[in-house]
Amino acid sequence: MERLNQTSSVSEFILLGLSPRPEDQKPLFILFLTMYLVTITGNLLIILAIRSNPQLQTPMYFFLSFLSFTDICFTTTIVPKMLVNFLSEKKTISYAGCLTQMYFLYALGNSDSCLLAVMAFDRYVAICDPFHYVTTMSHHRCVLLVAFSCSFSHLHSLLHTLLLNLLTFCDSNVIHHFLCDINPLLKLSCSSTFVNEIVIMTEGSVVLVTPFLCITFSYIQILIRVLKIPSAAGKRKAFSTCGSHLTVVTLFYGSVFYEYLHPLSSYTIKDWGVTLVYTVLTSMLNPFIYSLRNKDMKRGVGKLMSQIKKNTPRVK
Repeated sequence: MERLNQTSSVSEFILLGLSPRPEDQKPLFILFLTMYLVTITGNLLIILAIRSNPQLQTPMYFFLSFLSFTDICFTTTIVPKMLVNFLSEKKTISYAGCLTQMYFLYALGNSDSCLLAVMAFDRYVAICDPFHYVTTMSHHRCVLLVAFSCSFSHLHSLLHTLLLNLLTFCDSNVIHHFLCDINPLLKLSCSSTFVNEIVIMTEGSVVLVTPFLCITFSYIQILIRVLKIPSAAGKRKAFSTCGSHLTVVTLFYGSVFYEYLHPLSSYTIKDWGVTLVYTVLTSMLNPFIYSLRNKDMKRGVGKLMSQIKKNTPRVK
């Protein structure tokens, strides 16, 4: 009977957000609305430039277009709710809405991670085995790699969401964060989180670290091959095709590892700053990193902008 009285009475959570001060809410709303619009516009331009340019119909840009699409969905899972809360007195999210947000946070975040690993493999084949590149990275195989990246990530997210749904929340419903992340939710639970923590530190770590190890292996092989190229121009050309991807990998994995590969007991409110990097900042910067550091991408975006400008009717 005592256990029945302890069943979850929480129907909604309160997201404290980035700042409790009322005077900060409108400036934060303007800042994140701008970042969101830049993210959507930048990633859409990348997708449209790749789709409309025959020169960009290669596996590398095929994966990049899906990465941009995932980034749009990833940011949309988080930022619109933040914007609503900035202008609301009661910053609440329903229990079902919270679990849904967490599900897509992990599903799309891990899709990003797997796609970065697939892109590293693509660069490995292009540089280390160029004669078999066309057959190894066939369109059919590229589609299968993308499909696996997405489906595997959704299964991983479903596992953690179902485990979280089994927990009891009976005391505080205040989340010290701007989104429904697993660590602050576990800290609110009044039931045992032992199974959840074990799964996070085992299955979660494997899912997170495996793509990173694949990226590391690919780039070690690329580095060994590039160092054997006799000409400095050849080395620069090889490294230039990897520079953008390495920059994105560093931003994404640096923040993710800091956030999730430490015990629940050491989680603090300050960790939301790191969460901002991989949830909002990286998605916004990706289009700039890939277009500014890649000549083909820069030309593709420039050609698309010229077409848009040409087809836009002039106002007299």
